[in-house]
Amino acid sequence: MRLVLFMRDQCHLCDLAHGVLAEARVGDFESIWIDGDPALEARYGIRVPVLRDADSGREIDWPFDAAAVARLHGPAESGMA
Repeated sequence: MRLVLFMRDQCHLCDLAHGVLAEARVGDFESIWIDGDPALEARYGIRVPVLRDADSGREIDWPFDAAAVARLHGPAESGMA
């Protein structure tokens, strides 16, 4: 599984999301800043931080906790996107 954290510069919530990922003991993940990318800004806008499983396409919006991150690692559930 490849995790991607979509975030903005100067984003306090994004800093908190990093803490949640550490608490969930997530190893490597990719950070993508959406600032200046019109397509990403249109898609994620004020939703950031957003954590995405790049392999399945499933996403969780902020606020999320370590338990939600663990669920993202699990099997796909209907209605999750």
